[in-house]
Amino acid sequence: MKGPRRKKKKRVRKSTPPLALPPKKPSRMARVTLGIAVVAFGLTVLALMWLGSPKSGSGHAVDVVVTDDRALAIEHLVDAGVVDRPLAFRALLFILAPFTSPVVGVHFLADDLTPGEVVRRLGRLTSRSRIRVVVPEGFNRFQIAERLDASGVCSRRSFDASAVDGALNQKLGISGSSVEGYLFPATYELFADATAESIIAEMFGEGSRRWATLADSHADALDRLKQRYGWGQHEILTLASVVEKEAAKADERPVIASVFYNRLDSADFRPPHVLQSDPTAGYGCLVAPELESCRGYAGHVTPAIVRDAGNAYNTYRHAGLPPGPIANPGLDTVAAVLLPATTDYLFFVATGDGRHAFSRSLDEHEAAIHRPR
Repeated sequence: MKGPRRKKKKRVRKSTPPLALPPKKPSRMARVTLGIAVVAFGLTVLALMWLGSPKSGSGHAVDVVVTDDRALAIEHLVDAGVVDRPLAFRALLFILAPFTSPVVGVHFLADDLTPGEVVRRLGRLTSRSRIRVVVPEGFNRFQIAERLDASGVCSRRSFDASAVDGALNQKLGISGSSVEGYLFPATYELFADATAESIIAEMFGEGSRRWATLADSHADALDRLKQRYGWGQHEILTLASVVEKEAAKADERPVIASVFYNRLDSADFRPPHVLQSDPTAGYGCLVAPELESCRGYAGHVTPAIVRDAGNAYNTYRHAGLPPGPIANPGLDTVAAVLLPATTDYLFFVATGDGRHAFSRSLDEHEAAIHRPR
């Protein structure tokens, strides 16, 4: 018998590994392209760092006139201390030209802004900084201008000029010589480097909305004042501004309003129909500082100011209301003028604690003046 066949072992051929080819060297073009990419990336990083780096400065704010002439505009920026690398800034404006360009006109800038923020402000882009500005009740237009300037929103000079711009007043429907009284006191979120016209329009718009609501709820009072004195919104805001400057306590506003109405109406008060308010005479010195009696005026109404009939806002010398509002009253003060207290007071004097002593006669008033505080 034959035994089992043995299986033949398969021979495994050992294959020799392929020879490793030396790595290909990048072509000259590839090396050049890579080099350019690295340089471009580095320049981009440097440019972004420059865009976001504040310029060294003290924060000094300045008006800069920007014209159509790009070179001249950059020259003005350099002279103002806003830009310290004119060539780089000019290149930046060239690169961004398809997306934004400087708006011709006056811009309110500072010497410590980043180049990116300067571009945003020059283009008046909505991505530029916003600044919260609080306008308290009783601020006049000069105080508002000063606060806007200090906040970096708009220069005082620009705001002062726009506040008395007849064309702007006409556009807004204001009958007075300025926007005083129509700038509603509130907290605003305003763009940095905003135009004075846009700020005034926003404050006026807020005031118009509030007035419309108040007028709807006090229609009878408005009609009464129209019938009795021929008053409209302008005159009501004028008296409200005087009450605002005289009253330190909210509960005294309707009482002080009643005193002024009594002075206008009383047959016994002398001189007749005068308000005799220090704040009105003081405001006249802000409007006409060139008056001899107003020289050196710093908020204190002197006897010389009171005697000066050349001061149009001097309600000691001129009967009736002053030519216009002397400040911007709050809504509650306007309401106090629409609904004054019923009193027969003709006089009031400060008692030193923010409140006033009210009197019906001159003798009572004199006694109140000399009463120990």
